[in-house]
Amino acid sequence: MNNHYPTRAPKEQDQRLNDIIPLLQNVLELLGEDTQREGLVKTPERWAKALLDYTKGMEQDPKQHLKVIFKLDEENYPSNSEDMIILHNIQFTSTCEHHLAPFRGNAHIAYIPNPESRAITGLSKLSRVVELFAKRLQVQERMTQQITKAIEDHLNPLGVITVTQATHYCMVQRGVEQSYTSTTSTSRRGVFLTRPELESKFQDYLRIELDNTKF
Repeated sequence: MNNHYPTRAPKEQDQRLNDIIPLLQNVLELLGEDTQREGLVKTPERWAKALLDYTKGMEQDPKQHLKVIFKLDEENYPSNSEDMIILHNIQFTSTCEHHLAPFRGNAHIAYIPNPESRAITGLSKLSRVVELFAKRLQVQERMTQQITKAIEDHLNPLGVITVTQATHYCMVQRGVEQSYTSTTSTSRRGVFLTRPELESKFQDYLRIELDNTKF
């Protein structure tokens, strides 16, 4: 596994569940609940399975999704090209590590293939990378950076940019209780750091795509 990303220690799924279930039952009891009543008898097990699903990205390395690389030939991608590959509206749901409340939204990614390697990956692989990092205990800012870094590490593009927009339910259900507030995080690597006009071009493409999206 890549040392840049936290991963779970090896353990069988059933063993992990058996370790977690009594702890969650204890939590419910400390909240004052009767864990033997009909509606809660199976809740610790369901809750444990849900937590493992919410964090299953810790069992994966982005390399397993980005290792499949295709090459564009010179005729289709000339050496002086700075054309972008853009994938927008990648939906994700993650879990805030501060309150274990969900946050959900969309990710938008663009990268410029390196003219020397002209390496690209399948579009679905970018969605998988977003899901991998979303399925962890997270903060949005770090998740955005991790997505960008993984793409840079494995595709070696000229540049990559990621924008995420999300609603955080720790702000909706508790504290300030802001139902309509969203958070935007950005991450840039390569030429997107030194050439702001490329980011402006990405934002223009994104605006056009979002305006034309049909629901």
